[in-house]
Amino acid sequence: MPRTPFASRPRMLLAAAACALLMLAGTPAQAAVAPGPGNDVSWPQCGKTLPKGQSFGIVGVNKGLANTTNPCLATQLSWAGTSTGGTGQPLVALYVNTANPGTAGSWWPTSNSYGGTTVANPYGQCTAGSVDEACSYMYGYAKAYDDATIRGISNPAPYMWWLDVETGNSWSTSTAANRADLEGMAAYFASIGAPVGLYSSKTQWTQIVGAVPASSNLYTRPSWLAGANTLALAKRKCSDPPLTAGGKVTITQYVSAGFDYDHSCI
Repeated sequence: MPRTPFASRPRMLLAAAACALLMLAGTPAQAAVAPGPGNDVSWPQCGKTLPKGQSFGIVGVNKGLANTTNPCLATQLSWAGTSTGGTGQPLVALYVNTANPGTAGSWWPTSNSYGGTTVANPYGQCTAGSVDEACSYMYGYAKAYDDATIRGISNPAPYMWWLDVETGNSWSTSTAANRADLEGMAAYFASIGAPVGLYSSKTQWTQIVGAVPASSNLYTRPSWLAGANTLALAKRKCSDPPLTAGGKVTITQYVSAGFDYDHSCI
């Protein structure tokens, strides 16, 4: 049997050692791929083929108005459940339409009681015929109660609930009353242990709500900012001021190919 010449052995030993080191080190690590955007959907997307591979999904509970139900809620919640994750957002979250129509709406509160509960109202007693902060607070509380109990959400507490604040809905001319309305919504969700965030653009928020004092239960809520039309602009909006001075921008939204896309800032 032929023998390896002695002079060749050092080179063979070096080659074997190098091979062993490569095996120990393994293959070079691949760069981590950043998660893609999320999407938000609601009744306008009923019957449409929804995006796939979203990192998180936010589903609208209402059909455009605060006192309605999204007819595709169950289907869209199932779609959101396929989200891939990878961001600081929950895989599935909800958003609700908000409004403060006063007595022009189909229903307006006349007391501090709703859903079998007498509500601790920081604005005092809501009385029949009053369109003030006290009754606005109760209206918001009642709409949040309905969203959580009669729209088809079987277990509302674990969800993140975003309050969608837009000029397309009915609002009081009093920003103080509108703020009280949203505070009532936030108070109900807090009472069941659910987190709450605020969705709007800065322009719409300023027109509807105005400045929010530190004493408000809205003050430290996270912001989801609308208004971008590209992913690049949405990423930049993460550095914009939040809707409330004590909050933080955690999501920004942009529109592409007829769908709302959402960039996580966390």
